[in-house]
Amino acid sequence: MTLSVAQIDRETEQLVDEWLTLPEVASRLDLPLGRAKQLLKDHKLLGVRRGSGGPQVPAVFLDGKDVMKGLPGTLTVLQDAGYDDVESLRWLFTPDESLPGSPIEAIRAGRHTEVKRRAQALAF
Repeated sequence: MTLSVAQIDRETEQLVDEWLTLPEVASRLDLPLGRAKQLLKDHKLLGVRRGSGGPQVPAVFLDGKDVMKGLPGTLTVLQDAGYDDVESLRWLFTPDESLPGSPIEAIRAGRHTEVKRRAQALAF
């Protein structure tokens, strides 16, 4: 299975505090590596290329042994709105005064429905 993973720019990369490699994601989720790759392919997780290595995923996307609740749906809405992976990552981690905080912080706080509604509005 070949993954098409976008190369991230330095400015967007700096929005994320901690990154995990796919083997680290698989380990934290207690999944085989192939299943972790499938999560990226199915847009349940978002991974980007940093430097010359393989895909990396923001650590905040994981909540214990699960993908953060509300994240897969939000990623789908952003993709449907025409956002590529880097644009989606930038949108999720950029502070928004009206939330307050960033969309990813709002999702983590359980306000994923509100974040999805805002993401849906991006398409119009």
